[in-house]
Amino acid sequence: MRFTAPFGLAMIGGAALAAAAPADAEVVSASAGAFEISRSVTVPVTPDAAYGALGHVGRWWSSAHSYSGNAANMTLDLHAGGCFCEKLADGGSIEHMRVIAARPGRLLRLSGALGPLQAEAVAGVMSWTLAADPAGVRIVQTYSVSGHVRGGADKIAPAVDQVMGEQLQRLADYLRATRTP
Repeated sequence: MRFTAPFGLAMIGGAALAAAAPADAEVVSASAGAFEISRSVTVPVTPDAAYGALGHVGRWWSSAHSYSGNAANMTLDLHAGGCFCEKLADGGSIEHMRVIAARPGRLLRLSGALGPLQAEAVAGVMSWTLAADPAGVRIVQTYSVSGHVRGGADKIAPAVDQVMGEQLQRLADYLRATRTP
């Protein structure tokens, strides 16, 4: 994922934005060797519609948080073993994560290290949990990372929380914009 500011500035800016985040956003825990973030949102669509939209990642993910600079180059195959991948202009590609659990309308779980975490000795698990709600669907996004992060995982956690919160909000906005009455 691209950072347009030096890495340290991105972390500071991310920490400030995370501090201003709504109550349903949180760095659940953070230490030098691990962190967990969790965010949730309720959207007036069905769990199946939300699950399907996860597979259209190139339509809602932020291009600013891609390697190619264009989220349309990103794909996410909604089956175990499926790739959350990105094509690059030079013919290269990036595997962001790999699907390890796909339960339509209920759960999508991926394994991998996003963005600058790819260069660290870490393992990460991201879950998108979907549950029917009187207002539509409750989407809970969690990302747990552990291992060695130069400078400490606790230092990067707020920036990761901010970036992932942006993606959850963009998914919610996409779902609201594309829902049928």
